[in-house]
Order: sequence, then structure tokens, then C-alpha cells
Amino acid sequence: MAASEEEPPAEPQLRDTPDDICLEAAANAIALHPARELLAAGDVDGDVYLYSYCCVQGENRQLWSSGHHLKSCRDVAFSRDGQRLLTVAKDKAVHVLAVEDGRLETRIAKAHGAALNCVLPVDQHLLATGDDNGELKVWDLRKGGAVLEARQHEEYISAMAVDGAGKILLTASGDGTMGVFNIKRRRFELLSEPQSGDLTSVVLLKRGKKVACGSSEGTIYLFNWNGFGATSDRFSLRAESVDCMVPITESIVCTGSLDGVIRAVNILPNRVLGCVGQHLGEPIEQLAVAPGGQLLASCAHDQKVKFWDISSLGSMVVDEYRKKKKRGGPLKALSSKAAGSGEDFFADLREEQEATAEAATGSDSDDSD
Repeated sequence: MAASEEEPPAEPQLRDTPDDICLEAAANAIALHPARELLAAGDVDGDVYLYSYCCVQGENRQLWSSGHHLKSCRDVAFSRDGQRLLTVAKDKAVHVLAVEDGRLETRIAKAHGAALNCVLPVDQHLLATGDDNGELKVWDLRKGGAVLEARQHEEYISAMAVDGAGKILLTASGDGTMGVFNIKRRRFELLSEPQSGDLTSVVLLKRGKKVACGSSEGTIYLFNWNGFGATSDRFSLRAESVDCMVPITESIVCTGSLDGVIRAVNILPNRVLGCVGQHLGEPIEQLAVAPGGQLLASCAHDQKVKFWDISSLGSMVVDEYRKKKKRGGPLKALSSKAAGSGEDFFADLREEQEATAEAATGSDSDDSD
């Protein structure tokens, strides 16, 4: 009688975050779809993958893969409408893939004279690419060619950002400068003063009034909009580096570092809020935020894409006045998967919140906007 009574299947387990996605090779780049639960990844072998993800355990799925790049894929980005995936690689090619089936729609072979490093959709028809020699190109897919070409940087372009109007494009470079380009007028505007270390990332904050650049030396440099020549503030995280950075709110960014730690950082007033997650001992390559700002995805040298619950960050309020912290404590855990209680792992991060105030110079934190 017992044999005929089969147990009902177990209920699918709902989690705070999707399962890790394990890749065959380390991912250089990831991107999250602007509207759907889709993740794209480009790896060191030149392969590009599209996955669906969800918070039900065991329900992540690989939808397709593309092996059109001949060398390492350096960056991936979804188009604004989410119908296409843009990819660039060390093979100097730009690919435009259909999101639905991975079909190669457009290939720009030898798009640059050097290996490509980053790609950014500007609007429905324009995209920008940056290479290892510091050259920027803006492409019009309707015309099939570049409408702006400029080599103002002396080193690689690491990241790009564009304002909400699609008019001003900002570039971060390994030469320590931020570049400013006017896309509408198809011209170069200016370079900022060089900063210490490579600039690795660039994001807009405070409703477009501030620009933040991460650096290889662990400092975030701040610029006022229309004051791009010189920094208005700088903030040392006491991290080994800031290798990637994404905005979560108008004031909070998440940063990835060589030490494998993902930090949440408030900008103006400048605070390290705590640890969102980590790839233990593995340098973080890239971060991406899901639509709605509840989930963060990260990829690192451990060949995994991990997801982190960042829903608490949107409601955090940072006081202008710093309370005295007890010295020697670990970095505060901001998600259930953050190793906030790992004493040994966070030994080198102790005293971080106190030290950030001392390391910051010329703070203009009274400018709350």
C-alpha cells in the first residue's frame, strides 16, 4: 500500500537570489537585460552566453551561446530596447546579436586598430567603443560606419558613460584621465587632469550633477557636471583597487576590487556602508544591476556569476555626521550571503570605516545633491 502512495514532488524552493551560474571559462563581462530576467556573459575564450535566471532554486537556464569572436570577449551590453546584445573582443570586432536566438545580425570586423575593451549603447542606433590604445569610436548602425573617431587618451579606455540626453559621452582611461566628448556635435571636448593610477570606471550620480570615477589605487574621484577639468572631491576606500563600479541609487554605488569584495559606498556624504558580497580571493571583473535595483550580479576569476540581494540599499539613509566607530570591527554585512562575520577574511578591512574619513580630502559633502 505504501509503495502505491508516491510522495508528492517537493515544492520549488524560493530564494532571495538566483543560484550561481558556473561557466566553462572565466567571464570578463556580464550584463543584465533592461526588462527581462536575462543575463549575458562574455568569457576569455571569446564565447558569449545568454541565460535566464530566477530566484527559484535550480531554474537558471542557458538559452544560447555564440562562438563568433576569435579571441577573448571583453565587454557585453544590451541595447536600450533589449532586443540586441552588443559584444566586443580582443579580435577587434564588434558584434550585434539578436537576443531571442543569438543570431549574428551585424559584424564590424577590424572595427579598431587595437583590441577592443568596452562597448556602450548610446541610443537606439548609436553605440560607442573604446580600445586598448585609447581610441574612441561612435558608430551609427543605420549607416554601418563610424560617425566619430578620436584618440585623445594615451592608454586603454576602460569604461564609458553617457548622459540621459545622449549628448555627452564620458570615458575613463588607464592614463588616469576622464575624457569628455560631445556626441551630438561629433567632437572631442576636453580631458580632465590626470589622477593617480588607472581610471577603471565612470558613472553618473546625483541626478546627473556628479560624476564618479573609480581608480586602480582604490580611490573614487568625483567631478561636478560641467566641471570636468578637475576633481571636486576624492574618497579613498582603503581597498586594493576599484576595478568596476555601478550606480544603485542616486547616491550609492557598488564597487568590485582585486580582493574579491563587493562594497556598497555612499557618495556625499562619503561612507563605506559595508559588504554586499564576495568572490573569496578572486578579483571582481564586472558588476551589473537588475531592473528595479533589487539584485546585483558579479563575475570574477572563479568562473562563476553570483547574485546578491541589494534591496536594503535603496532605503538606507546616511547621516551627515559620522558616529565614532569601534576600531577593529569587520566590514558590515549588507546581505545574507555577505561574509560579514568572517574575521580572518576581513582582517585587512578592519578600521576601514574610520579610515575613509581620514583618507578623504577636500570633502564637499555638504552638497547633498
